[in-house]
Amino acid sequence: MQTGCAKTVHFTCAVCDKRFTRKGSLNDHRKRHTGENLYSCTQCEKRFSSRSGFCDHMNIHRGKYKCTECGRCCGTSRDLAAHRRSHSGEKPFECTVCSRRFSQAGHLVRHSRIHSGEKPYHCHVCAKAFSLSKTLMCHTRVHTGDKPYKCSLCKKCLASPAACSYINVMYTATEDHITVLTVGSCL
Repeated sequence: MQTGCAKTVHFTCAVCDKRFTRKGSLNDHRKRHTGENLYSCTQCEKRFSSRSGFCDHMNIHRGKYKCTECGRCCGTSRDLAAHRRSHSGEKPFECTVCSRRFSQAGHLVRHSRIHSGEKPYHCHVCAKAFSLSKTLMCHTRVHTGDKPYKCSLCKKCLASPAACSYINVMYTATEDHITVLTVGSCL
């Protein structure tokens, strides 16, 4: 039996700095960056890099974890419990700094970075730091030039689906041209 405080070993992704307590979880995660998807859903053609992610996804098709209130199917019992809180309005996770409440523990963790200033995700090109992994992933497109999203109205290629709102122009499309209506968001 161990006594005292055990040091937690972290395995860190070299691409996005996400940390894991198990090496196997890191190996599964790395496949997201390489695009290696070994498991394919025959019902909807989604592809997965880990067996566990694939199994969770198949539970959605099987209706194993189905909400009795709205019929939504979830991949795990934990996901279903979190989803049910959207109906009940229950927010059991409270910030100890500002008392704001959250329905999911992960949302509280993300929120707490506002108070701590923690930015655990670092760009390996320019060393800029971010509090959210998805913000880092979007930022890396600055370096790669990748613009995988297209505005449905102005047809401009964008680095993120939300980037159109940063343009600060609202459009209305007619058959032969696009008219600027007002300053605002694109969609």
